Amino acid sequence: MTLVAPIVVDYEASADLATLLVRTTEGETLNVSAEQLRVSCKCAHCTRARFDGRFPERFPGIAITEIGDLGYGLNISFSDGHNRGIYPKPYLLSLAGR
Repeated sequence: MTLVAPIVVDYEASADLATLLVRTTEGETLNVSAEQLRVSCKCAHCTRARFDGRFPERFPGIAITEIGDLGYGLNISFSDGHNRGIYPKPYLLSLAGR
């Protein structure tokens, strides 16, 4: 028996822009909140802000403003102006609990 991990095949922001909807090869639709995505950003800017103790613990009311597909991951822009984060598709699945 071979186990194959699900793969992201499609995505979109919810109508209210508060959630990323991710569809997998298994036919699942998974949800990741915009706030969880923003808090989980691993770009150099956010990593440095965490190291310096300047990174917020929450981003209430944050919205997804743009999604760029880079093939291996998504570049997601947020309503606070942050647009540096690249979220590899396996990382998105882990954020969604898969």
